Amino acid sequence: MTEQTNSLVQIRDLYKRFSISGDLLDQLQFKGGKIVRHQEYVHAINGVSLDVMQGEALCVVGESGCGKSTVARTVMGLLNPTSGQIAYKGERIDHLNDRQILPFRKKMQMIFQNPYASLNPRMTIQQTLQEPIQFHNPNMSAAEVRDKIHEVMFSVGVDPTWGERYSHEFSGGQRQRISIARALAVDPEFIVADEPISALDVSIQAQVLNLMMDAQEQRNLTYLFITHDLSVVEHFGTRVAVMYLGTVCELAPTKQLFSQPRHPYTQALLSAIPRLEDDRPDYIKLIGEVPTPVNLPSGCVFHGRCPHANERCRQEIPVLRVLDDGTQVACHGVEENRL
Repeated sequence: MTEQTNSLVQIRDLYKRFSISGDLLDQLQFKGGKIVRHQEYVHAINGVSLDVMQGEALCVVGESGCGKSTVARTVMGLLNPTSGQIAYKGERIDHLNDRQILPFRKKMQMIFQNPYASLNPRMTIQQTLQEPIQFHNPNMSAAEVRDKIHEVMFSVGVDPTWGERYSHEFSGGQRQRISIARALAVDPEFIVADEPISALDVSIQAQVLNLMMDAQEQRNLTYLFITHDLSVVEHFGTRVAVMYLGTVCELAPTKQLFSQPRHPYTQALLSAIPRLEDDRPDYIKLIGEVPTPVNLPSGCVFHGRCPHANERCRQEIPVLRVLDDGTQVACHGVEENRL
């Protein structure tokens, strides 16, 4: 796989589909006088290609069900891709078995959306943080492990004396801080954060975001940040990838995307952000319904809701093209200078 300069993680032509056909008997149907096997799939990811650059926070946004979390879990190896390639520093990792992937586990960590479900209720905080440290550093002494636990707890604003307590004794914000501490405990280079603040109170969200930004600066971390909150993206992200129905429709630096969105779907998303200014463009109301990922539409997946769609949009699948300003857009209208 070709490696871009300063590219840490490379995703190429990634596809992921889930079977919803049931077992063999459920798949058998009687058609045309004979029994045939019919299989149905949810097409969750459809040809996603991304490069996560060293030291950046690449935010992936889009509607619920667009495939954001599936991309995150596939990159981390929690789901196996149907096809495509994933590489870390140019070395392909998507085809490795459990033993071969171990050296990368320490470098790649994940922060999950739900802090109430991501921590083992039977383990104390001390045990929760101790387990990954000892697993990835078997030669560390007990004193070194203890010092490391105290260091990461202190770095995320958790009192080290709370180590003997259980996760149910903490609030949601405190639990998410502990989850971040667990991810940082093995000194990773790359962190996938799957909507890490969506389950928290608004008053706590800013604290957790600032904590992650401080950790990025202090530890030179790289983030793949999954969210649906565009106000968070504007504050946190280096670049933004906008997804719709399993595809990336636009990829641009954060400031550029918010000031000059090019794809019609991106324009509609940004117009929905509540603003105090009076000079913002009017809200763009999309027509139609989001198509089902079971039966994908032909051509551009957005053509059924796009006010600028033409016959080419209904027939030909657009590809991401780099514009003069560096923005990547998958839109026939932009390519033809109609938008």
